[in-house]
Amino acid sequence: MREHKSTARVTRRPVTAAEYQALARFRRGLRAFLSLSEQAARSVGLTPAQHQLLLAVKGADRYQPPTIREVADSLKLRHHSVVELVDRAAAAGLLERRADPEDARCQRLVLTLLGETKLAALSGLHRDELRRFRRQMLEDLSSLG
Repeated sequence: MREHKSTARVTRRPVTAAEYQALARFRRGLRAFLSLSEQAARSVGLTPAQHQLLLAVKGADRYQPPTIREVADSLKLRHHSVVELVDRAAAAGLLERRADPEDARCQRLVLTLLGETKLAALSGLHRDELRRFRRQMLEDLSSLG
């Protein structure tokens, strides 16, 4: 059987100098936000990965605490990498593993008071920075049309 290849080409207009500048500002803004986030995590005694883990657990869009598998999916990491991250976070007193009441083989992740406190300290800062970032990016990216 012959493979059919489409001969239609997507025609795109060239990227303008102003658009390259807007894209570069956007990338700089993203990197600045990520850098601020990493520094803020370290300032409260967390690694950036621990901060992301705590946020994934607290921010899970579920009716019950998330599983390691769900957190791995959220963070786009391999299951075994998240297991190691959870082990270190649990040892640091940031979260706990709890058996699922319906399936004891499944573990649910819950933040401890320490984890909640550290995440809350970071989340207010991140919320405020994202509001500033949003205003700046909307202004910068308006030239992309």
